[in-house]
Amino acid sequence: MIPGPFRYRRVRSVDEAVALLSQLGTDAKVLSGGQSLIPMMKFRLAEPSYLLDINAIP
Repeated sequence: MIPGPFRYRRVRSVDEAVALLSQLGTDAKVLSGGQSLIPMMKFRLAEPSYLLDINAIP
């Protein structure tokens, strides 16, 4: 299956991630390595409007 539409953001700092999560609320989910979020999205068990990729945070 194909996941529903979403917007992808790669955040580069903890401050940026916190600000976006505060602004977007429950419409955003955090994406990092080794999660089951993508398979859940493919089966439409999770349908976030935004994915915040935190892999670039040092």
